[in-house]
Amino acid sequence: MFFEDVAHAMATGAQGGEAGNPLIGFLPLIIMFAIFYFLLIRPQQKKAKQHKESLSALGRGHYILTGGGFYGRIVDVDGDVLTVELADNVQVKINRAYVAGKLEAAPEKLKGDKKAD
Repeated sequence: MFFEDVAHAMATGAQGGEAGNPLIGFLPLIIMFAIFYFLLIRPQQKKAKQHKESLSALGRGHYILTGGGFYGRIVDVDGDVLTVELADNVQVKINRAYVAGKLEAAPEKLKGDKKAD
């Protein structure tokens, strides 16, 4: 008998509240998504787009840093396959997607190797 009274009191208390706009309940979630979008998602997308554009502009003679940490100079381009010279008489083929970035100038170590020729 006691449990029925408690259950009945809980059920009537829930119905007694005012029915508000359901959008108000989702407003904090919408605000959080907007914050995440403008602070995390959008800048990451812009950075990925810039990186993709810089990879598509790679060509012969450019100095690069690979994803594995190797510095090298591009000696041949065949689609997405780049032939990279790491040292004298050391050439490797890598996929364009594994280039971490283009270097503005030749690293000092590579400059020194070229002067020895």
